[in-house]
Amino acid sequence: MSSQDQMAPPLTQKGGEGSSNARPALILAVLAMASFLGQLDVWITNVGLPDIGQGVGSTSLSDLSWVLNGYAIVFAALLVPAGRLADRFGRKNGFLLGMAVFVAASLGAALATDVWVLVVFRAFQAVGAALLTPASLGLVLTSAPADKVERYVKIWFTAGSLSGVCGPIFGGLLVQASWRWLFLVNIPFGLLAIALAARLVSNAKHEQDARIPDLLGGVLLIVMVGALALGIVKAPDWGWSDSRVVTSLAVAVVGLVAFLFRSARHRVPVVDLSLFRNRIFASANLAGMLQLASFAALLLSSILWMQSHWHYSAIKTGCASLPGPIGFALAATASETLQRRFRIPAGVIAAVGSAIASVGILLFVFLLHDDPNYLSGVLPCWLLFGFGAGLALPTVVSSATVGLRPEEAATGSAIVTMSTQIGSVVGISILVAMLGTASGGAALETYRHAWLVAMALMAFAGLVSLGVSQQPKAVAVR
Repeated sequence: MSSQDQMAPPLTQKGGEGSSNARPALILAVLAMASFLGQLDVWITNVGLPDIGQGVGSTSLSDLSWVLNGYAIVFAALLVPAGRLADRFGRKNGFLLGMAVFVAASLGAALATDVWVLVVFRAFQAVGAALLTPASLGLVLTSAPADKVERYVKIWFTAGSLSGVCGPIFGGLLVQASWRWLFLVNIPFGLLAIALAARLVSNAKHEQDARIPDLLGGVLLIVMVGALALGIVKAPDWGWSDSRVVTSLAVAVVGLVAFLFRSARHRVPVVDLSLFRNRIFASANLAGMLQLASFAALLLSSILWMQSHWHYSAIKTGCASLPGPIGFALAATASETLQRRFRIPAGVIAAVGSAIASVGILLFVFLLHDDPNYLSGVLPCWLLFGFGAGLALPTVVSSATVGLRPEEAATGSAIVTMSTQIGSVVGISILVAMLGTASGGAALETYRHAWLVAMALMAFAGLVSLGVSQQPKAVAVR
């Protein structure tokens, strides 16, 4: 979820740097596959979390949540620095290095026998994904024909965004063999991407800004978000007044202040704070963060509910979640038509989509029961939520760089992706804190409270989304 439909070509192709004798569509296919693969690992482990717990000998949801959050935190924090490193040393080199790290870490994760060893390898996976994702976007921009840049970016973005909603079904299928296949599956596709990219893709560099990015700022961001997640996730076990929780939250606050201070002063910050003076960009970041927080909490909670209360298998749970991807894909296509053909403002589309998704979440509260009732419960909820999210999320992200200078667009899109990943961490952490020590076996009433929080986050995202629409241009009076 890291690109945008309305991105003006942020790079100028020069001297064959971005050209290739290979067919651009084939290069796009390779890069889109890599984007899907890197972002799929944010979501694919949701449905396999119980099986992973059994495999690594952990039943604590607060510990297992780090299998999800550890990846998302590192991925979010390193996206912008990794993108700038790729600009400096070459996007092809960044892509190949990132994919190699991702494949190697996937093997390590598949062989892990301890939950914290798995979390470490998940973090290394995220390092690789953070390198390959912005590099692949840059390669799309420099390899696409001039008249097809926006279409190629849209395809690349859609490939990445669909990973979030396809994760459960793929995860459910792979877990049937072993939870280790959640990570092993990355290896053949990753090696294929490396081989094809090495042969087909030219090494493009961005000449405008070759300075070393603020890596310490990236570390501060990891510490800040990690401490916040730790405090929230562990509070039910330790107690909200426990010194460890208080210390974690204090570190998060201090880390935020230090991160903002450093970002304001560093020549090449992780987050260029001046970009947030643009109302559309600021609104898109906040709306995307809220939407992903809601989506992440809803996805994991529904999976835990079906597996722990209805005793669904992983594959059955994945299939039960399939209506969400279908609704998402249909609505994402419709949102583009609404903007282009009917000139409906992006903010209005995103707000309406968020409202529809909020209703879908509310239906979870009223329709789900302790006894399995998929057709009258989960199915209509996921259809409505998926359609609403498909209208809202791609519209918000694709509008994020409207009004930014062309040279700011790539960095701006990476910041939006960072915001959405931080949102997923916050959403999962809130859910784990609400379910508490009972983990997935919490009572229905506890789940209903969690769904109400997810609904509130999505509804708030709808209000914020209204700021994504461009202001009408003033008409000069003669």
